[in-house]
Amino acid sequence: MGLKRRNTVNPTFSMSSMTDIVFLLLIFFMITSTLVSPNAIKLNLPQSNQQTTVKAITSVSITSDLRYYVENKRVGFDQLEATLRNRIGDQQEPYISLHVDENVPMKEVVKVMNIAKNNDYKVILATRAR
Repeated sequence: MGLKRRNTVNPTFSMSSMTDIVFLLLIFFMITSTLVSPNAIKLNLPQSNQQTTVKAITSVSITSDLRYYVENKRVGFDQLEATLRNRIGDQQEPYISLHVDENVPMKEVVKVMNIAKNNDYKVILATRAR
């Protein structure tokens, strides 16, 4: 009795479909990586051992060249108080995270802290871990 196999295995392998998938993935990752834009301001924060777990409503950043930012929006010092009032609104116990470059003079930090004190905002000084 002669039994014959109907399905034979083809010993060749075509890589064309695999390369198509790889190129599609490459294009996808290239497009999505350009959509991600970091919203961070480069600051060299002072070091500290203490960390807080309180969630701040907004953040104020002061760069080494004395530029003020509320979150990621640049504002002048004369507009800082009004911008904070608009951002915080009628929140109960509003916390502000203060991100200050370690090379900024202390008088600039005190100016922002005075604005917070005058408006009954609580300030959290952001630091980097040791």
